[in-house]
Amino acid sequence: MKPWAFGVLALAFVVAGCQSAPAPTGAASGTPGHGPLRTAEYSAAKYGASPAGESSRRSNAAGAAQFDFYLLNLSWSPEFCSSHQAPECGLHRAFIVHGLWPQRNDGTYPQRCGTRPGPTNPAAWADVMPDAGLVKHEWRTHGTCTPYDADTYFGMIRKAFKEVKVPAVYTDGTKEVMMKPADILADFAKVNPGFPAGSMALSCGNNRLTAFELCLSKDLKPIACSAVKTCRANVVKITPAK
Repeated sequence: MKPWAFGVLALAFVVAGCQSAPAPTGAASGTPGHGPLRTAEYSAAKYGASPAGESSRRSNAAGAAQFDFYLLNLSWSPEFCSSHQAPECGLHRAFIVHGLWPQRNDGTYPQRCGTRPGPTNPAAWADVMPDAGLVKHEWRTHGTCTPYDADTYFGMIRKAFKEVKVPAVYTDGTKEVMMKPADILADFAKVNPGFPAGSMALSCGNNRLTAFELCLSKDLKPIACSAVKTCRANVVKITPAK
């Protein structure tokens, strides 16, 4: 290879490395870049690794990032526990908090915005996120992009979680059922009349319900959000809670 060719190749690598990768689209799974990642994020929390592809989505900020709203993701624990062993699985809960994620209106989102100290006692948040490893991971990945300290951030998560009413049909079910995503959202809208149209979404994978999502303003008020996609499956299977 001619000497000048090495310079051309080096320049190409530099240019490629400086381009920001767009947030991946969740397709039928729901929220761009978030919904399908629960398995990877749990592994990251447990083993201290980063989910595949996460490095390309990290924010370059050294502190709180610019964002427009939060996305509260409530994981459908029975589905997760049908194929995983985790601290939450022995509790037999319905929805648990996966995260409160800063989002931008253009569909992108910041991640890993610094190395500020984590929560004083990760186990103290077990009522909403029953896995201390996941608590630490969510702080590193998402909480550091907010302007709050860790304990304040998880206090916000607890407050947001308590504002969501879950229809009894999902917490009391003992048999697998199949439902249209629109009907599931209608059930949530019925028991949460203060949630505006367009504020709720579902995540699904392999035509199974994996999460309920709610868009919140920075002061934790439910808001409509066009950048968050919802599950596009015709019907989804719901793993029973009991």
